[in-house]
Amino acid sequence: MTASDKGARILVIDDEPQIRKLLKVTLTAHHFDIEEASTGEEGITQASMHPPDLILLDLGLPDVQGLEVMRRIREWTSLPIIVLTAKDREADKIIALDSGADDYVTKPFGMGELIARIRVSLRHVAKTVSEPVLRFGLLSIDLAHRLVELNGERVKLTPTEYDLLKILASNAGKVITQRQLLQQVWGGHTTETEAHYLRVYIGHLRKKLEEDSTRPRFIVTEPGIGYRFQMQD
Repeated sequence: MTASDKGARILVIDDEPQIRKLLKVTLTAHHFDIEEASTGEEGITQASMHPPDLILLDLGLPDVQGLEVMRRIREWTSLPIIVLTAKDREADKIIALDSGADDYVTKPFGMGELIARIRVSLRHVAKTVSEPVLRFGLLSIDLAHRLVELNGERVKLTPTEYDLLKILASNAGKVITQRQLLQQVWGGHTTETEAHYLRVYIGHLRKKLEEDSTRPRFIVTEPGIGYRFQMQD
């Protein structure tokens, strides 16, 4: 438990009483402060009146669909939102991420995994608030000077490689979809050619940053969805 985790306020928006009870008991035992909402409208109201540090959002709500709840919350805040979903299709996860989710956990989920995802999201928020240099173990990224160092040595990156790394590292711990990366780096519509370019550039980055590019520590593939930059202690 880090200082950024302790006492963090989490808003659970879920219509299943059993799920809310399980989350409240377990997360309270891990020193989180839990608030609950059983409908989308109630969740939006609570989030706006008393903004939490993080939201756990069920997509299958009885009144307002979870994606609409997320869209409305995203109009005024970028606080972390972890989606809880019974849908395990890649397409559903991509839609949730592209709609503003920071991460997702598929029901039924293990509490250990959920708590780890919560802590990563909270650490990401604490780490990136006005921080000019991102540090992940022996890797450092100087955002002001566009400098990357690994084990104290300069890593030479092309402008496109740097832009990709900056996006991934600035969102460490979050799943970034291929579409999001393509739009932010290349802009415009996604094509098969650009998708191929993305895989090629990710491969180049891994060769320059990883000890073993076939078993990456930093840039991890989320099959069929995108990539996640792993936070290093």
